[in-house]
Amino acid sequence: MVLSILAGGESYGYEILNKVRLLSGGELEWSDGMLYPVLHRLERDGLIAGRWELTEAGRRRKYYRLTVRGKRRLATDRESWRAVYGALELSWGSSRV
Repeated sequence: MVLSILAGGESYGYEILNKVRLLSGGELEWSDGMLYPVLHRLERDGLIAGRWELTEAGRRRKYYRLTVRGKRRLATDRESWRAVYGALELSWGSSRV
């Protein structure tokens, strides 16, 4: 989900958390403690890159963007998730609960 959000452009942690909430219709409420380890791992794996910038208030804020490697991974992940979704739809359709 983070890679998909960053495909829309550069973003920072709090903004990513808000986009997760918005995209899920409020169903997903991620915390800082959930997001930042993911961002650090994605950055370490070369899928995203971060840069620090000063805000107007003088605080440092880290902005993240997709790398070329991250764009390739996102394309692969999208194919995989579409396959999973399709299989679930077929499975749910055939099991009349």
